[in-house]
Amino acid sequence: MDTREALGSWIDGPKAAAEKMGADFGHRGERLGLPRTGPGSMAGPGRRLGALFVDGWLVNLVAYGLIAAGDVGSANMWSLPLFYAVTALFLATTGTTVGKRLFGMRVVRLDGRRATIPQVLLRTLLLCLVVPAVVWDRDSRGLHDKAVGTVEVRI
Repeated sequence: MDTREALGSWIDGPKAAAEKMGADFGHRGERLGLPRTGPGSMAGPGRRLGALFVDGWLVNLVAYGLIAAGDVGSANMWSLPLFYAVTALFLATTGTTVGKRLFGMRVVRLDGRRATIPQVLLRTLLLCLVVPAVVWDRDSRGLHDKAVGTVEVRI
């Protein structure tokens, strides 16, 4: 076997090479007991990034228009604290944010129940730090979700 086959090409990655050799990783969320598709299945990275973009855009709009009264520098300073507050508030009360709702997702614990307030606060803090959110496991679940025992599922 060629070393390139074992490691995969730089485009396909090592997972594709392992699958070509017969490894079965299952569907996203299978290790967590989640269905492959439909309600309750894991939300994909595209949905999650789209929801994050919508939430960030709305928060920046509020910070610019209502809090900073048009001052870009002040709006930039308020955006992250406002994002934390709004996201934590919505996730603690409804389990979803405006962006997540538009993309058909919610945040739940691994047992399917609503996340607790400490879980939501820590998850949102780790999300604001960015690095835990961009490091994923093979189920495409971010470290911010793994750290608090939550998962984003489709509704």
